[in-house]
Amino acid sequence: MKEEALKVIEEVLKSGRTSLVEYEAKQVLKAYGLPVPEEKLAKTLDEALRYAEEIGYPVAMKLMSPQILHKSDAKVVLLNIKTPDELKEKWELIHENARKYRPDAEILGVLIAPMLKVGREIIIGVTEDPQFGHAIMFGLGGIFVEVLKDVTFRIVPITERDARKMIQEIKSYPILAGARGEEPADIDAIVNLLLKVSDLVNDLRDYIKEMDLNPVFVYEKGKGAVVVDARIIVKEPTEKKDEINTEYRERCA
Repeated sequence: MKEEALKVIEEVLKSGRTSLVEYEAKQVLKAYGLPVPEEKLAKTLDEALRYAEEIGYPVAMKLMSPQILHKSDAKVVLLNIKTPDELKEKWELIHENARKYRPDAEILGVLIAPMLKVGREIIIGVTEDPQFGHAIMFGLGGIFVEVLKDVTFRIVPITERDARKMIQEIKSYPILAGARGEEPADIDAIVNLLLKVSDLVNDLRDYIKEMDLNPVFVYEKGKGAVVVDARIIVKEPTEKKDEINTEYRERCA
C-alpha cells in the first residue's frame, strides 16, 4: 500500500506541485484502505457520460484543478445530475465557471461521483509540529469545527485506545453517541478511520505535510463512513532533504 501511495505522490512532485487535488488525495487514501466513493476522473465529455452510466445517475461533478483548491467558491462542484442531457449541459457550465474564477487554471479533468447519502459530518486533519512531529486532529464538522473549535489532537502513531478516547473527549460526543433518541453513529468506523490515517502518516511521514479529510460522512452504527472530500499537502523535495540531513547530523552528534 505504501508503494501505491508513493507512486501517486511522486507523480505529483514530478509535475512541480506539492498540493494533491481531491482525486489524487483519495488515491492515496484508497491505497491504505480508507473508505472513498467509487469515483472516476473524466478528461472528456464522452468519458464523463460513460462513467456516469457505470456509476448510475444521479451523479456529482467536481472539476479538478491544482489552482482551484476551494471548489465551492469557484462553483465547480455540481450536484444531483440526473440525465445524460443534463450532464452535457453541466459539463460546459463547470468549465465556464472554472475559466471565470481562474482563467489560467490547469484542468486535470472532472470527477464523476455518486450522490452520497448525507451522514453526520466529522473532520480528520493532520499537521506537523517541528518539535513533536505529526499530529492527528479529530472533531465534528461544520459549525463545531468552524466556530466552536471542538477538536482534539494526538501525536502519531495512535492506538485503538487513543482513537476511542479522542472520539469520547470532544464536547459534541453526545451527538455521535445518539442524543435525543437518535441512532448512535458508527463509532467503530471512526476508530478504523483514525487508525488508518495514523498508519498512513506514520509510513509516509517523510512526505506528508498536511492533510484534511473534510467532510467525512458517518452513518448509523454498523453502516460505516465515507470520505467525501480530501486534501493532502506534501513536502517540497528540499524540505525532505533538510530533514534527512538534520537526522543524520543528530545521529552523528
